[in-house]
Amino acid sequence: MAAVSTAIPQFRAARRRRHARKAAGWSGFYLMVAVFVIVSLFPFYWIVITALKTQPEISAGTTGLFPAHLTWSSFSTILSQGTFARSLLNSLIVCGSTTILTVVIASLAGYGLARTTIRGKQVIMGFLLVAGFFPVIAMVGPIFVTYRSLGLLDNLVGLVIVYFIYSLPLATWFLTGYFGQIPRELEEAAIVDGATRLQALRRVIAPVAAPGIFTVAILGFIFCWNDFLLALMFLTSPSKYTAPLAIINLGQSQYQTYYNLIDAMVVIITLPIALIVLFAQRRIISGLTAGSFR
Repeated sequence: MAAVSTAIPQFRAARRRRHARKAAGWSGFYLMVAVFVIVSLFPFYWIVITALKTQPEISAGTTGLFPAHLTWSSFSTILSQGTFARSLLNSLIVCGSTTILTVVIASLAGYGLARTTIRGKQVIMGFLLVAGFFPVIAMVGPIFVTYRSLGLLDNLVGLVIVYFIYSLPLATWFLTGYFGQIPRELEEAAIVDGATRLQALRRVIAPVAAPGIFTVAILGFIFCWNDFLLALMFLTSPSKYTAPLAIINLGQSQYQTYYNLIDAMVVIITLPIALIVLFAQRRIISGLTAGSFR
C-alpha cells in the first residue's frame, strides 16, 4: 500500500509536467503563427493607413501606426476620376478575355494530351513546364519587335495575346495532369451513348474537373490583374492603361508624389483579388492538390 500511495503522486506529477510541456509547445507554436501573420499583414496594413491619412500629414513625415485624422478623401478622389475607372475596366476586359481564352484552349490541349499516347509526350510536357517558367522579361524584346511590325503596340488585344502566351503553357501542363487522373470509363460510357469527344468533354469530364479548371482560371486572372511589366512595355496611351499601370500616372506629378492616392489605388486593386482568394481558397487548394501531375 505504501508503494501504491507513493506511486500515485509521482504519476500525477509526471502527468502535470507532460501537460505543462504540451501547453508550452502549443503556446510557442501559436506565438510563432501570430508573429508570422503580423509580419505578413503589416505591409498591407501600412498601405491601408497611409491611404487613410491626409496629404499634409504624409508630407510632414509622420510615421504613426494610426492616422492622426482619419479620412476617406483619397478613395473618393480616385473613384471620382474617370481615368482610374477606365483603367479598372481595361483590366477587367483584358483579364477576363485572357482567362476565358486560356481556360478553353488549355482544357482542349490538356484533355488531348491526357487521353492520347503520342511519342515524345514527356518531352512536350517538359517543354510546357520550361515555357511556363521562362522569364517574362526575356519575352519582351522579340514580342515588341513583332508587335511593332503588326501594329499591335498600344492595343488591348495585343496585351491579351501576350498574357495568353505566357499563361497557356502552365495551364495546359496542370490540366493535363488533372484530366489524367479522371477515369477513362466516364467519357467512354458517354461515347457509347452517342456523344462525341467534345460533347463528352463538355458534359462529363468538365464538371468532374471543375476544381482544376477553376484553379487555372483564378490563378491566370490573378497573374493578369497584378501584372505591371508587360502592360508597361506594350501600352503607351493613358486611356488604355490597366489598373496597375494607372498608379504611376495618377499617383505623382512633376513636383510631388501622392502616397495616399497611390496606396488608395493599391487597396482598390488588391481588394477584388483578396476577396476571390478568400472565398475560393478551398477550391484552389483542392484543385492544386488533386491536380498534381503523376
